Amino acid sequence: MIESRAEEDRLRALEAKVCSYGDTVHYVDHPPIFTGCEGSYMYDREGTPYLDLQMWYSVANFGYRNPRLNDVVKRTLDTMPQIASQYLHKGKIELAAAIAEDIEKKFGNPGRVHFNVGGAQAIEDSLKVVRNACGGKSLMFAFEGGYHGRTLGASAITSSYRYRRRYGHFGEKALFVEFPYHFRNGRGMEKEEYASAIVKRFARLFETEYNGLWDPKTRECEYAAFYAEPVQGTGGYVIPPLNFFKELKQVLDDHTVLFVCDEIHMGMYRTGKMWAIEHYGVKPDVLTFGKAITNGLNPLAGLWAREEIINPVRFPAGSTHSSFNSNPIGTDVALEIFKMTAEQDYGAMVTAKGKKFLDGLKWLKGRHKEIGEVDGLGLALRIEVCEAHDSFTPNKALLDKMSDIALSGGLEHNGKKIGLIPNIGGYYKNVITLAPSLEISEAEIDLAIELLDQLFTKATKD
Repeated sequence: MIESRAEEDRLRALEAKVCSYGDTVHYVDHPPIFTGCEGSYMYDREGTPYLDLQMWYSVANFGYRNPRLNDVVKRTLDTMPQIASQYLHKGKIELAAAIAEDIEKKFGNPGRVHFNVGGAQAIEDSLKVVRNACGGKSLMFAFEGGYHGRTLGASAITSSYRYRRRYGHFGEKALFVEFPYHFRNGRGMEKEEYASAIVKRFARLFETEYNGLWDPKTRECEYAAFYAEPVQGTGGYVIPPLNFFKELKQVLDDHTVLFVCDEIHMGMYRTGKMWAIEHYGVKPDVLTFGKAITNGLNPLAGLWAREEIINPVRFPAGSTHSSFNSNPIGTDVALEIFKMTAEQDYGAMVTAKGKKFLDGLKWLKGRHKEIGEVDGLGLALRIEVCEAHDSFTPNKALLDKMSDIALSGGLEHNGKKIGLIPNIGGYYKNVITLAPSLEISEAEIDLAIELLDQLFTKATKD
């Protein structure tokens, strides 16, 4: 609890002196200090509510201080909150089974689960699994606009050079392939036509040995795997058309390239499916997960891989390890989330709420020429902020101004101060990416649209 302005000023001065600026806190000039949270809201020292439309980068999918999930943490604290990760416990086994059985039911392939503590660490482990399965090959395909983490290995397959600039390369740099970002790059073509054109350009790399990476005599590709987010997260919630991954996967299968599906950001019903790739009807060879699997109550992430590439002979004991993986608090909360989502049709619920939210965004687009595009899949939604004169040229300056206003708590509702927590993403950092709580109410969706309308009006008039 921060009881006074003087105490807040003291904390800010102390933070400026002792905290590294290397994380993302100082993306804004005056980051808020929050003192509480509940449901879809964060609260500052004065009790001002901030409607959170990003929910910790899609980590707290099931709301802040979710009573059911918090109770699991309390029970586990009183039973077995700690155990060395070299030993077994019930939660680890049952959670691995829940994930493996769900994936086998949906995609038809048996496989195994390996846990770690964070999304980037899960990506690192997946690189080990893939390299091991492919005879040590270190080259990977990935997408322009793709984000897989900021550790050395993960940043090598993340398309932003900014994350690698000061550190050099870990192994080989990925070959980055165009993602079907129709609003920016596919104008004049239907979305499906544009997606097919991208796949055809990619397939050309395999036409002959002189196209660069394929030996037709041995039928072997120089690249081991293709890393893909089904819907791009940091890239701005770019949603590909339904034909894209089917056509891409066919090229990969024809040339023995593994398909690694990164579900860390979009998994756990963010898009209206447990795994976002379910929308696209293809089977992953490796799938990574994290973030919302514990609703942010404990760091837990991991990967699933097909039995052929992760069985104990292929990937034996000690192949990779973390002291904190599969901890009991994390696995118990994750198991409760699996139970919770089995008791209620989260797919239908998220789809219905997403439609209502997207309808509201379309209404906003009709009111503000600064909105170039709105789109959404479930409760993963986007607003592309542009110059008013053409509703296309990226307008990062306006979005930065909007973010400052939103985080200042200076909006109003029913005569009271209220704040808004958006997230900025996109290739040009001009996209509001919206990842509200899956438990968001219809009234809160209406409030979000009202506040976004107010935000655009205030930012363009001030």
